[in-house]
Amino acid sequence: MKKSLQIILIALFVACNANAQQEKGIMGYSNWLNNWTEFKPNKVDYGEANQILAGKITVNTKLMKKNIYVLQGNVYVTNNAVLTIEPGTLIIGDFDSKGTLVITKGSSIIADGLETDPIVFTSNKTVKKAGDWGGIVILGDAPINKFGNISSVNYDLDPSLTTYGGDNAASNSGILRYVRIEFAGKKVKGSGNMNALTLAGVGSKTTLENVMASFAGGDSFDMIGGDLNITKFVSYKSINNDFKFTQGTQCKVYNSLAVRSSYLTSNKEGSRCMEVASYDKKEETDFTKKQTLVTAANITMLNDSENISADIQSGLVKEAIYVGNNAALELKRSVISGFNPAVVLDSKIEINDANLKKIKFEEMYFNLCKGNIFTEFNSNNEDLENWYGNSIFFNVYSQSNNSETFIDISNPKRPDYRLNIGKITASNK
Repeated sequence: MKKSLQIILIALFVACNANAQQEKGIMGYSNWLNNWTEFKPNKVDYGEANQILAGKITVNTKLMKKNIYVLQGNVYVTNNAVLTIEPGTLIIGDFDSKGTLVITKGSSIIADGLETDPIVFTSNKTVKKAGDWGGIVILGDAPINKFGNISSVNYDLDPSLTTYGGDNAASNSGILRYVRIEFAGKKVKGSGNMNALTLAGVGSKTTLENVMASFAGGDSFDMIGGDLNITKFVSYKSINNDFKFTQGTQCKVYNSLAVRSSYLTSNKEGSRCMEVASYDKKEETDFTKKQTLVTAANITMLNDSENISADIQSGLVKEAIYVGNNAALELKRSVISGFNPAVVLDSKIEINDANLKKIKFEEMYFNLCKGNIFTEFNSNNEDLENWYGNSIFFNVYSQSNNSETFIDISNPKRPDYRLNIGKITASNK
């Protein structure tokens, strides 16, 4: 009887431990990437546009699935109008005029697609490339940490129509759900590249779920201030950052994916899965306001390469996460695989208990990284390794190939980036 009880307890322990491991990174009983995502968008024939979107949209407007729309130039939704987009609708960004959709402050977008019928924004080029068109910009009146609590987006847009910021943290700019944004991020003279999706001063009642940005010329997702809740966001092989947070963003990110390529990166400063900063310009920042806080769980960040070690040796790979001074990041139950190193902290961050309690890494799975957590420009990370390597954080370290680490990342149509606990041989450091 006693022996049977021991066997039962051991089985329960193994089962609990397996479940705890499986919860790291993106999760779900099934692969939630199925049906609505597209990892080979350049191979899709989307057809020709039969309707034009241009100028200002000043009244409530509905885009229908039966049409294909071309986005010409900068299109602004203004005057508190609501732009509603039916599931399955296709909007094509014009290459020549660098089509861009801007939802101005007070207006909203209802792009509520379906898993089997997503809304797609893509390029009108025959051979599509990153930066073919502008992107989507959503502006709200939630708080930012700049003086005056208001600012304006640049990107060669009309400054009178691109202000954002205010006092309404719970504001509602609409719905983005089951939406794909492909080949956005046009080059802007003097301002770098636009982003696939820019969320500036957007409030917490905005629904942001199941959004995929692929092959962006700039960042896939740029969160500027605001109070946001993001679930099941997918960034696939962007040129710049996958997720960027600045200007006092208060953001919760859950069950989301960033897939990088060693051969796609910004020449200026490199590219990361996450860049967490409190400001762009310190002199414009009001430090009496909230500084950037990102709370994230079940995030998978990987460098998709057949030979990560060689790419690291060649200098093609950098860190997955960068945390700036005065910013806070709480990351739990997440996977970082194939980077050099996993995390870099700004050189201005003093390594002490107070600062490290604002930068949390718990129940993490660090895999195939050349080093884990470092301070910028400092190769001696003994103090950080001692802190985050403490067993109370339950962080796990491994050197397994991506093909062994994830269930099926080589499937061209339906890759599965969930952690493959059956093949990993991880151990506590």
